[in-house]
Amino acid sequence: MGFWLSFLPIIIYILLIILLVIGIILGVKAITTIKKVEKVVDDVNAKVESLNGLFHIIDFTTDKLVTMVDRIVDGFSTLGAKIFMRNKHNNIEEEKKDE
Repeated sequence: MGFWLSFLPIIIYILLIILLVIGIILGVKAITTIKKVEKVVDDVNAKVESLNGLFHIIDFTTDKLVTMVDRIVDGFSTLGAKIFMRNKHNNIEEEKKDE
């Protein structure tokens, strides 16, 4: 029994030292990986910022096109409404004359 009481703490300490070394190694590798990811993110961010001008031009162009198309559609709908209202108005006047 005395053998186990002196031998078991030594094994536990050795295992804890091994666990601590593995944790330190994993921590260092995680830090290097995070630094690499940060470089990639910075590079992507720089490339996206260089395209912001192009995106602004595309956004401006689509806004102008949408405005123009909205005006055209509004004009056609107003024209169609005038045509149908005139026909409806003429039909109402003809019905009143028939009475």
